[in-house]
Amino acid sequence: MVRVAGTTAAAAAGEITDLALGGAILFDDNIESPRQVRDLTAGLQQVATTTGSPAPLLVGVDQEGGSVARVTAGATELPTYMTLGSAADPALAERAARVSADELRAMGLTVVFAPDADVTIGLADPTIGSRSASDDPALVAEIVKASVRGYLGGGLIPVLKHFPGHGSVPADSHETLPVQTATVDELNVRDLVPFRAAVAAGAPSVMVAHIDVTALDPGVPGSLSQAVLGLLREDLGFDGLVFSDAEEMAAVAGAYGVGEAATRALAAGVDVVLMPRDAATAREAIVTAVAGGALPAARLDEAATRVVATALWQARLGAAQPDLATVGLPEHHQVAYDLSIAGLAVVSGPCTGRLVGDTVQVVGGTETDRARFTEAARTAGLPIGPGSVVRLLGGTTGGSGDVVVSLDLPYGLAASEASTARLALFGRTPDAFRALVDVLLGSARGRGSVPVQVDGLPATACP
Repeated sequence: MVRVAGTTAAAAAGEITDLALGGAILFDDNIESPRQVRDLTAGLQQVATTTGSPAPLLVGVDQEGGSVARVTAGATELPTYMTLGSAADPALAERAARVSADELRAMGLTVVFAPDADVTIGLADPTIGSRSASDDPALVAEIVKASVRGYLGGGLIPVLKHFPGHGSVPADSHETLPVQTATVDELNVRDLVPFRAAVAAGAPSVMVAHIDVTALDPGVPGSLSQAVLGLLREDLGFDGLVFSDAEEMAAVAGAYGVGEAATRALAAGVDVVLMPRDAATAREAIVTAVAGGALPAARLDEAATRVVATALWQARLGAAQPDLATVGLPEHHQVAYDLSIAGLAVVSGPCTGRLVGDTVQVVGGTETDRARFTEAARTAGLPIGPGSVVRLLGGTTGGSGDVVVSLDLPYGLAASEASTARLALFGRTPDAFRALVDVLLGSARGRGSVPVQVDGLPATACP
């Protein structure tokens, strides 16, 4: 599966036909609007029919919610996955995933690289953070299973990531090869819990991370390791489609050539090589390895069979493609709002009632954060001007104000001083800010509970 160029199918047609590709992944530079994405995906599928493939093209996108969302303009923006952990409501998690599935399917997408099944370890986790639902493996498992149900209910193939768990390593695989020093027993009681539960519940696809799991195969990225793939296939009993993480990432690209990385991934048990730096070179190396016997043809047949079977299954599962008008429906925004209200945690201050005066001034965050807060406040009839100070925290550093609000991770709240209240919002979308303003005005009550351990910070002041 490759990263295609441009915003039209014509820009990618040559690569798809020349290499007989089985899939494409879209990024920000491929996306302008929901209609353009639908035209692009329809065009890609049309091009794919000329390759002789017995199945449609798998067309995927990273659309987790929060900071990892490629489709934003015109679509319903969902808050961070940690919002779902704070809400601790599997039914709401399923509704949120169904909203995403319906909108992505309306645009012609067939695969979503979500949900994130990683268990975060807190501040020592520099990569996953609020992309994880919680540091509680059991809670992550329940939320992930619900998300899988929602995606499948909308006819979309979800891809669990990043096996065997990226939330407990202290480095980012985009930049280097992270080292997982936990024993297999430790992995079994923490990182593997959500994956095992989701696989048992019928998750159809898993992405394997570029992580050095020293207890299994020291020095080798998990995506190239037969031992790590064996853990997934044999111990967890997973027989579905396996993607590598993007092979252009430094954890693999920094130590392996394009062809070696692709062939080693397939030999290890990966079915889809995701985003090699040069697809033509990767394909040539695979063909050469099969011809020379270094890569068994049976292993390639097995991988191809899973790709075709998954694509055909998705075509039946999602046969009734939603109308494009589905994207950004008011009821979808209501789900996003409900999710933010359910996940907003009051960690100090009153649980009910108005938290601000007649006017507010917003400080901190980014320019976009402040603009979105201002729009939500004005829509709700809350004037912006000299008055109660609402401090937005965009990172993990603390701050002060009458009300202090963390927008992503909650860790900065422990070092913050607020005369009235400290709130954990877990999102910076328009609907998240709408929920925040309603809590400030006392017209709604935040019902969340911070789903990670933070020294000096209660999970909630409102049990």
